[in-house]
Amino acid sequence: MSTRGSRGPYTKTAARRQEILDAALAAYAEAGSRGVSVRDIAQRVGMTDAGVLHHFGSREALLTAVVEARDTAALAAYTPETVLWRTELLAENAATPGLVKLFLDIAAAAADPDHPGHAFFTERYRGLRQQIAALLLAGPPAGTEDAGPESARDADWAARILLAATDGLQLQWLLEPSIDMAGDIGRLRDVLLEALREDGGAGPGPAPQPKE
Repeated sequence: MSTRGSRGPYTKTAARRQEILDAALAAYAEAGSRGVSVRDIAQRVGMTDAGVLHHFGSREALLTAVVEARDTAALAAYTPETVLWRTELLAENAATPGLVKLFLDIAAAAADPDHPGHAFFTERYRGLRQQIAALLLAGPPAGTEDAGPESARDADWAARILLAATDGLQLQWLLEPSIDMAGDIGRLRDVLLEALREDGGAGPGPAPQPKE
């Protein structure tokens, strides 16, 4: 018995979902910081609002899927090494404030364990920390005089700081577009590496105890 007929609806549904995601990515890329409504997306694909949401279950799930699709595209275009040492991705982000705002909005909302993006963002940050920490330990590309941190603990700490600063700078940039996100992150990366080298790899020590 042929399975072509049984697979048809699934294939069409997957293609329709991808069409909606592509339309949403384009809408947010063009929107600036004003945001995009479900209706904006629906009009681009010739559907009703309810029809669009039917493919994702909720508005929150749709927007989470858009952020995931953006991340997938970014990882296909830039390796983690390129992002860390050359910071091109942040410079590219400056051309799409709508997508930057969407990312920050969904990232904040996903702190709620019940949000559809909670698992994605938890794994995203964990994976990025591990990748960045490994790159920091390996040190900058050949041809430079800099060196990376001496311990995995130091590298993990520096990776957390860099990720937190990246998100914070993107928020500040939305408010003040003259901020040089890529330049600031590059300088912070270099300052962190220099500080760790000067400390002899001591890294962040325990918090000081209050005096009695």
